[in-house]
Amino acid sequence: MLLENRKTHFKKTFLLAYPVIISQVGHVVVNITDSVLIGHLGPVKLAACSLGISVFAVLMVFGIGIAYGLTPHISREFGANNKDACGKYLVNSFFINILTGILVFLGIYLLSTQLSKFGQAPVVVTEALPFLRIIGFSMVPLMVFLTFKQFAEGLNFTRQAMIITLIADGFNIFLTFGLINGTWGLPRLELEGAGYANLISRTLMAILMMAYVLRSKNFKPYLHQAKTKFVKWAASKEIINYGIPTAFQYLFEVGAFALAALMMGMLGPNFQSAHQIAISIASATYMAASGIGAATSVRVGNALGEKNYKQLQRAGNTGYLMVLLFMGVMAIIMILGRTAFPLFYMKHTEVVELASTLMIVAAFFQLSDGTQVVGLGALRGMGDVKIPTLITFVAYWIISIPLAYYLGFTLKMGGNGIWISLSLGLTISAALLYWRFRKLSARFIANA
Repeated sequence: MLLENRKTHFKKTFLLAYPVIISQVGHVVVNITDSVLIGHLGPVKLAACSLGISVFAVLMVFGIGIAYGLTPHISREFGANNKDACGKYLVNSFFINILTGILVFLGIYLLSTQLSKFGQAPVVVTEALPFLRIIGFSMVPLMVFLTFKQFAEGLNFTRQAMIITLIADGFNIFLTFGLINGTWGLPRLELEGAGYANLISRTLMAILMMAYVLRSKNFKPYLHQAKTKFVKWAASKEIINYGIPTAFQYLFEVGAFALAALMMGMLGPNFQSAHQIAISIASATYMAASGIGAATSVRVGNALGEKNYKQLQRAGNTGYLMVLLFMGVMAIIMILGRTAFPLFYMKHTEVVELASTLMIVAAFFQLSDGTQVVGLGALRGMGDVKIPTLITFVAYWIISIPLAYYLGFTLKMGGNGIWISLSLGLTISAALLYWRFRKLSARFIANA
């Protein structure tokens, strides 16, 4: 009976998770495509791509975190069969996310004016500036896409966002290749071309996702109250109270990796290029794990709305077990392919050797990375966002980043020291978040 129950939980989580995984990985595919195609233009161009993506990612994930503030409310109200509330949350989230997208773009633009002060090579900064500003503007359509994606996922509709992401990514790959190299009658724009391709593909994603939700009969019962007159501060505040802590959770982690990219840049363009290769591969597995985390968040939120707390605990544990199995396999693949994968990006001997060494470290932190992202998802589904935010801050910015500088520069361990420190931060975060989930889920059951 227990085995059958576990299989049921695995099936439910998998059916929710696999479209989200593919959709999430789709976001990373855009960056990987840029890195692979730009890598063939040389280490300086790839270092500029790394710098631009690292800075963009810091503020992008803040916007994504704000958008994720919608899903726990939708999944909880769906569990409680409260359709009108779902529509009210959607319309409030839409206006919050539009404003967030504009503010994030302005933040990226202002930050781009300070790149020369980050200790980067001047030639790398010059190449990175226009690329960063172009992809910065893509935050506005991305936030529109995420609004309707998170709404649909909260109602357990996950396949459509996957399909739309795959369409947009396929279009992006061809457009990026054409604009970087000047093929098919397109102008040769090199790194700027990759930026314009990102902007166009994200606009396409936003249009298709919004059209699907607004026109599909699946959502008609939930859109009855989705009107502008229902934009209320009370509902917006509820979304923001979930969204801002979630945004800071992502900001603390991705910000730590972005600062690590800047530290690698201080070691030279080859180190920064190697970092970009290794982190783009690791980010693909991370985004896949975050898909399992998102599915876990939805299932935990549904159980919370139903007040079925044993189901809540089992849904969370299922997410943990699933991500450990998945990331374990990814770790083995990384170790086996550590010398082959970097060659897809470039043939530069020193960069490839550096990247292959970093991939060994990345392989070891796969389990921690997957565990912590599922922990954040499970706790978000339970409505617990403030303590997890504090945990991520301490793990990355009190422990990991100072240690990265100490190991990398004071002890002269270079890139390996920086990445070992990041691995430690992920492990500490994963352990504390799991402890938090066990404690809260047991408390729910005991109080019931």
